[in-house]
Amino acid sequence: MNFRDLEYLIALEELKHFRKAADKCFVSQPTLSGQIRKLEDELNVQLMERSSRKVIFTSAGLDIVAKAKTILLEAKSLKEIAKSYNEPMQGTLHIGLIPTVAPYLLPLIIPIIKETFPDLELYLHENQTHILLKQLEEGELDCLMLALLPGMEQFKRLDLYEEPLELALSDKHAWATQHSVDLHELSGEHVLMLADGHCLRDQALGFCFTAGAVEDGSFKATSLETLRHMISAENGLTLLPQLAIPLNRHQSGVKYIPFKSPIPSRTITLLSRSNSARQVCFEQLAELICKAVKSRLAEY
Repeated sequence: MNFRDLEYLIALEELKHFRKAADKCFVSQPTLSGQIRKLEDELNVQLMERSSRKVIFTSAGLDIVAKAKTILLEAKSLKEIAKSYNEPMQGTLHIGLIPTVAPYLLPLIIPIIKETFPDLELYLHENQTHILLKQLEEGELDCLMLALLPGMEQFKRLDLYEEPLELALSDKHAWATQHSVDLHELSGEHVLMLADGHCLRDQALGFCFTAGAVEDGSFKATSLETLRHMISAENGLTLLPQLAIPLNRHQSGVKYIPFKSPIPSRTITLLSRSNSARQVCFEQLAELICKAVKSRLAEY
């Protein structure tokens, strides 16, 4: 038994298909199938039921897959420990970001990170929160940069910045000339939202419902840019995070108006596994990002 065999087993359990699992592991199907057979012989237990159409894991197989994931994570952790002591800001780093953070934060921080830590090789992965959390748990990602939500207590947390939300509306809207707006003025208004799965949707809905606003159910956007285009076409109101807003608060037929206190906001945090050996790296990254974003938000 070796680590590679465990990787084959995990891929097969995930994809439930020998060819797809082999493709993911960059080996031939006979190679993967043969190694799985050897693993069953070595463990003296049937790991799965095979048929021409599907693969069904036995209870023993599922238990062994769960343990295999733990073993591979621990093995990776050993390498991380050694690297963290010798060269904390070198090597590869896989970072996950949510779609309402990545397009606006990355152009701000990537040049600074590359200049400050030239030996750190970044791999960036954009996805929704629930997928990123699963990838972090399973060791596919080293850390995440996303909006803080309840239920994340199991992870190590380094808060990066508090990001205000602003009201976005057409520059032809009656409120377009206002310098600020009270959240409760949204009472009775129909507000456009992101589709299900985006954490910003749930946060914005919470603020809007508290104010008495109503979600416009006729349209749900897949991105902030889609929301922006809908607003420019005079199709309602929405809430956008400040880093997604131009500094002059006016762009392509859209006006952005800050809220009066209490200001709706979200906390953007860096999450990592609590037992990760790369905390020194994360702390230095967080410090750099905090300074860069604080400087940018002060310009609004």
